[in-house]
Amino acid sequence: MTDLSFAPVSLRPPVWRTAAVSGGLAWNLFGAVQFVGTLTATETSVIASGLTPEQAAVMTGYPAWMTVAFGVGVFGGLAGCALLLLRHAAARMVLLVSLVAYVALWIGDAVHGVFAAMGMPQVVILTTVVLIAAALYALARAMPTKS
Repeated sequence: MTDLSFAPVSLRPPVWRTAAVSGGLAWNLFGAVQFVGTLTATETSVIASGLTPEQAAVMTGYPAWMTVAFGVGVFGGLAGCALLLLRHAAARMVLLVSLVAYVALWIGDAVHGVFAAMGMPQVVILTTVVLIAAALYALARAMPTKS
């Protein structure tokens, strides 16, 4: 006689996925705090936090589209991670938009002199942001979702 029993299948995602998405949520929450800080930053406040006058001028003088890209990236990442925790299919598109916004911000930092003014730490930070956004999007593509 053939045994047709099946091993139980868990409907819960693996713990590592939940931990990765929760980490992404925390990361983007931190990014949201940073974003709010950029909205209220002035040259004087940025200099008081340790930047040179030249760096402060660059950081407070970039085009508005870069601020929009930062906001879309961070709040898209935050919403995408929340949707991913709920295993909602919309997480994929939201995290893709977040990734595209962060890539645009990276390009803006390169073109508008932010990388040149701030140096390698800024390059490393924003490259890390783009890589994390890419990893979260890849995770969303790989995860089974509910509609």
